[in-house]
Amino acid sequence: MQAAGKLRHRVTFKAPLTTQDAAGQPIAGFTDVCTVWADVRYISGVEALKADAPASTVRASVRIRRRSGINAGMSVAHGSTMFNVVAVLPDERGMEYMDVVCEVTQ
Repeated sequence: MQAAGKLRHRVTFKAPLTTQDAAGQPIAGFTDVCTVWADVRYISGVEALKADAPASTVRASVRIRRRSGINAGMSVAHGSTMFNVVAVLPDERGMEYMDVVCEVTQ
């Protein structure tokens, strides 16, 4: 399958899912929602001390074709990086794309 235009990265959106083990204890995980072509752009990075340990936060914008079912609280897998979805911004001008604001704390 070939990427179209600037959407050259393959990403998978994942929704949180809680299941139970044999003892009835909750197990947190994720379930795949969709795999789509995207344009992943890293937009900022910040390093700070949290609880006396260095921590960095990387922000990215993931542009995809407009679709329903994508919302804050989901995760996005891009290669070996897992991002948390912070906000979903629709492209009100062209109505063709949507920008998904993400961050990962390392």
